[in-house]
Amino acid sequence: MVYNSDTANTISEYLLQIKAIKLNAKDPFTWASGLKSPIYCDNRKTLSFHKIRTFIRQQFVQIINEEFPSIDVVAGVATGAIAHGVLVAQELGLPFVYVRPSEKKHGLENKIEGQLDSGQSVIVIEDLISTGKSSLSAVDALRSAGCEVKGMVAIFNYNLEKARENFKKAKCRLYTLADYDHLIQHAVASNYISDKDLKSLEKWRENPDEWGN
Repeated sequence: MVYNSDTANTISEYLLQIKAIKLNAKDPFTWASGLKSPIYCDNRKTLSFHKIRTFIRQQFVQIINEEFPSIDVVAGVATGAIAHGVLVAQELGLPFVYVRPSEKKHGLENKIEGQLDSGQSVIVIEDLISTGKSSLSAVDALRSAGCEVKGMVAIFNYNLEKARENFKKAKCRLYTLADYDHLIQHAVASNYISDKDLKSLEKWRENPDEWGN
């Protein structure tokens, strides 16, 4: 769920300003989950803009202080959330670790990188939520390491029903700075997307599993 509507509006405006939102219905994007989509949110671009990454860090810290006050460690989901996670951990004065999509095939073969002890409480930082599968894989890894995952905060959420179901099943609290609905409202108001684009996006949201077929 979006934590604050004003923040969601600001983040949406920033994402459009820096052209972090990509649209391509003719040659759709393929997510890690395998879903085809006419829209892609590239949150990595926010790191190139001091004002925006600072605002994101401040909003993450505010949510964590208000909703998850007793945290031992900040964990970022690789790779998109590593930098944002480090910024948050630095601001909070806490240790940082990051979680890989899978174990390394060489060296120590770690999935979790950094110092992490069983019994520690963790907040997970993510850049975006699509189906939630890869994000919750990180949660599973942290829980398997004996940690208590208090919840997750992310920059953007596509608001897919599948993600809501997955997070509910995993019993993981989720707060995001912005979401699909706020973004589309701003995109229409600013003429960032055409009527044709809007129709394609609406059709995709009706049934994302079948849209790419």
